[in-house]
Amino acid sequence: MPTKTLRIPTTDGQADAFAAFPDHSERHPGVLMYADGFGIRPVLREMARELAGHGYYVLVPNSFYRHGPAPLVELPEYIGEEVRPAVFAQLMPLIEAHTAERVLSDADAYLRFLTTQPEVGAGPVAVTGYCIGGLYAMRTAAAHPDQVAAVAAFHGPVGVDGANLFSKLTAQVHLGHAEGDMTPEALGELNQTLDAAGVGYTSEIYPGTIHGFTMSDTDAFSASGLKRHWDRLLPLLDRTLANS
Repeated sequence: MPTKTLRIPTTDGQADAFAAFPDHSERHPGVLMYADGFGIRPVLREMARELAGHGYYVLVPNSFYRHGPAPLVELPEYIGEEVRPAVFAQLMPLIEAHTAERVLSDADAYLRFLTTQPEVGAGPVAVTGYCIGGLYAMRTAAAHPDQVAAVAAFHGPVGVDGANLFSKLTAQVHLGHAEGDMTPEALGELNQTLDAAGVGYTSEIYPGTIHGFTMSDTDAFSASGLKRHWDRLLPLLDRTLANS
């Protein structure tokens, strides 16, 4: 599986990024993948490679590039509960500094870069994200309705921007919520808001999961949750990007 380490020009500098794509000369649909708060690391590279193996060019930017290249903090191979507080104490200032305005400015640059890569075909793209990256993915899709055909967010705070964001979406949406993050009542309220906005979506709680369930280098990991994630994500991309 070919991979590249790239630098994406933005209005505030150069964002380092990782890309994975199929090993043949055809062009492929593009997918912008936003990492969780821990950023680009081996597990994210592996997820990008796995998705690329299904026929996609996958671009994973370092969202916090303004503070330096990834990894911005020293991460252990396994992020357990005993180290999580110390790691998040270093990461939270970076997350808080990454305002909605910066997310949208970067999204313009990331999509412009993705759609001009020689391995990427013409046509719409998809955006996916994990944890805080799920919110970035939703903001990107809402800001680029003519480019983004599908958006998926997993264990992300997607309701933060509320109905104002949802009303701008034209992409097909999948939201995979952690059971530890979302009560059935809160899910019902979120889905009612999506219905009122006219969004085409699926939105569900993944049974037996806690926040961060897709990430195999954390103790939040759920093998069944990750499998359900692929079972939802791959058909969504196949439906919406088949002609890209």
